[in-house]
Amino acid sequence: MTTPKDREIGMYGNITRRDFLNGMAVTAGAALVPGALAGVLETEAQAMDSKGAYPPGLTGMRGDHAGSFDAAHSLRDGTFWEKAGAPRETGERYDLVIVGAGISGLAAAHYYRKAAGAGAKILILDNHDDFGGHAKRNEFKDGKYFRLGFGGTYSIESPAPYSKVAKGLVEELGIDVPGYSKVLHPEIYSSRGMGSGVFFDRETFGADYLARMHDGRTGAHGEMFAAMTSAEFQRNAPLTETVKKDLARLLTEKKDYLPGLTSAEKKARLARMSYAEFLTRVAGVDAGVVKIFQKLPHGLYGYGIDAVPAQDAWGFSYPGFAGMNLDEAPGKGMNRDSIPSEEAEKYFFHFPDGNATITRLLVRRLIPRAIPGTTLEDVIRARAEYGRLDEASSAVRIRLNSTAVRVKHVGEASGAKEVEVAYARGGKVETVRGANCILACWHVVIPHICEELPEKQKEAMSSAAKVPIVYTNVLLKNWKAFEKEKISSVYAPGGYFSNFMLDHPVSMGGYQCAQTPEEPIVVHMMRTPCRPGLPSRQQHVAGRMELFVTEFEKFEREIREELGRSLAGGGFDAARDIAAITVNRWPHGYAYQYNSIYDAFWMDGGELPCEVARKPFGRIAIANADADAYAYTDCAIDQGYRAVQELRSSS
Repeated sequence: MTTPKDREIGMYGNITRRDFLNGMAVTAGAALVPGALAGVLETEAQAMDSKGAYPPGLTGMRGDHAGSFDAAHSLRDGTFWEKAGAPRETGERYDLVIVGAGISGLAAAHYYRKAAGAGAKILILDNHDDFGGHAKRNEFKDGKYFRLGFGGTYSIESPAPYSKVAKGLVEELGIDVPGYSKVLHPEIYSSRGMGSGVFFDRETFGADYLARMHDGRTGAHGEMFAAMTSAEFQRNAPLTETVKKDLARLLTEKKDYLPGLTSAEKKARLARMSYAEFLTRVAGVDAGVVKIFQKLPHGLYGYGIDAVPAQDAWGFSYPGFAGMNLDEAPGKGMNRDSIPSEEAEKYFFHFPDGNATITRLLVRRLIPRAIPGTTLEDVIRARAEYGRLDEASSAVRIRLNSTAVRVKHVGEASGAKEVEVAYARGGKVETVRGANCILACWHVVIPHICEELPEKQKEAMSSAAKVPIVYTNVLLKNWKAFEKEKISSVYAPGGYFSNFMLDHPVSMGGYQCAQTPEEPIVVHMMRTPCRPGLPSRQQHVAGRMELFVTEFEKFEREIREELGRSLAGGGFDAARDIAAITVNRWPHGYAYQYNSIYDAFWMDGGELPCEVARKPFGRIAIANADADAYAYTDCAIDQGYRAVQELRSSS
């Protein structure tokens, strides 16, 4: 039943949306999707593709869309082969079969082709209706305006400098990273006095309040922390006097909270406690301060400061360490995200569709007929021709809506000449063979599709708990409310979405970002579902289960509520101002990165699980960011390159 509140915020209104399940919940566990419905969904996805559907233009529930995961879940639950029937042999043979059309899989195809020659026959299988993996492109149209959004991988960036291999591929694709300033136009926001803000919600903090945390520049955490000591913030923020006092003390006091210890000893202590524990038990601040900072690291770790090591928080320059007398050297067990690198910070490039541009450039090189054009500039607006991805006349083929369900050597791995790959598509199972195979899919999936791997290797793969994330793009008819509030990005410590921001003002290749507040714009909203208080991996498991039972209707309602309440002072009207919504749901999101509190081996040394997991087996090699427990594009590229070299050296 539609309530007055629903009508007020525009629920069920006339916006562009598509939800494959039409509002029906997808449940987790053995009954994830009934077998009959699974077949319908796969058949529908295939039919859409054959009818010329254009995946980047679909809205509603995207990311791991319905139909992309049911075969894999049935395989995991041990029910797939009960109903699948005998696989049909296609008779197709390739030099290389790759499972996974993400950045790692596409990079592997690129490197293999360079080594083996343009005539090498390569098949890439992917369970989604689009290529790119997490590097997903979202397109929107509103009248004469065309807008792009990133549905996953955000940009060319990394906490560590790009390797020679990864940087070489970026340059080979024609990307001028040092020239980023030529296409970025931050003055569109800064000239209007817009910057960052913090939204305090009434459920968490007692009242709705949007605090401006900037002085006219687009600020980072340091600027936000400084603003929290201002008289205006201390006067108006909906915090108790105790919290305000403790917050001000934490932000301004230079105190050594671990006196009598050396710098190395302090770092060792900090590595084994959470930042929340450091704040309450060591620095002695009120638990209300923890609520303010809880979600700051969500975009990096997928959980909050209750599970992030205090040593990592020091690396991020979070408050509380100014008087600790810690030397600059990284401490043992620091996560790579938290180790500053001046060189890495300068190597940054954001495309209007995130790193989907990289995947499109790779696909164009592999299958030129699929994406028209020849330059970086013209690929931005090029429309991919999905019907050309799997043409028999092409040396490289990408077969979408195809879930790998069994990968095995033909004969004993030690002497096999081929690998057989079975995949589910359109409710049927088909097989192809390849002289080599690269599994560029999630590590948690591989033990279920490649049972012949050593048990130790499968166990290591199973530990790679993916970080669940939701990257939502909302097309607004205008951004006048943001301008009035002088806000371009918002951190919401108690919000359903922990962060949202106006689209990066990037114009390139004939694509033009929004120039004035009267024009349509994309707002990017991020949520990383987790369960505070649990160990890191268990938090990800809980978040993943949540995503599988969350309907599109829930996301839409939260989007409308959060934008409407946080921007109320700017006159935002969710019913009037929202034109389209695309929810990129990734229950299996970014690669899990090791944590010094919960992963003893990260502190103690020795072989890492990712090193065990990525070892080649016969004619099968392993790629993807999981293979180095590092959730960045350069890692995906490096691992794709490594997998190819292993196959080439063993042949």
